[in-house]
Amino acid sequence: MVIRAVVFDIGDVLEIAPDLGVDRRWEARLGLSEGEITRRLADIWAAGAVGTVTEDDVRDTISSRLGVGRGRADAIMADIWEQYLGTGNADLIDYVRGLRPRCRTGILSNSFVGAREREQAAYGFEDLVDDIVYSHEVGMSKPDPEIYRLSCVRLGVAPEEMIFLDDLEPNIDAARAVGIHGIRYRDNAQAITEIEGLLASAGA
Repeated sequence: MVIRAVVFDIGDVLEIAPDLGVDRRWEARLGLSEGEITRRLADIWAAGAVGTVTEDDVRDTISSRLGVGRGRADAIMADIWEQYLGTGNADLIDYVRGLRPRCRTGILSNSFVGAREREQAAYGFEDLVDDIVYSHEVGMSKPDPEIYRLSCVRLGVAPEEMIFLDDLEPNIDAARAVGIHGIRYRDNAQAITEIEGLLASAGA
């Protein structure tokens, strides 16, 4: 066995993003019932995750479906982005930075239109790893097997030469199904120990 690449999820792995109650706060302000924002905007969130709409489309949809002006739509999106970005998992980010040149590194993330620019500004992910696969840029999302294969191709490795770290079991199961070494993220110490164990067994 040879390991030539380690790939990381973003949400609740490289970024820690607790629920800040954005929807509930705005539902209270707008006099909407609980869960109404999700019900009214579910399709636009889904479209943004695979890049079939622009940020302007998202803002216009928020404005029309929630009955708010552009200023309030912008404020809602600003709050959503604050929650989405969370805070950087500094210890794990430092670990990722130190993996090169032992192996290639990547990010594979379900995302939303506009995420690359904001995450680069906040965390410099483009400088951290060799490649980033964002769902909104490639038109598919985890756990679609093809998005894992795409990450392998872009990093120039076979599936069995890759480790993938994610916090969600279905995403790990899908990675394993295509031959990737999947590790479920629980905390930094556990994740790093398991990655290092695989790298050591592969002589990386």
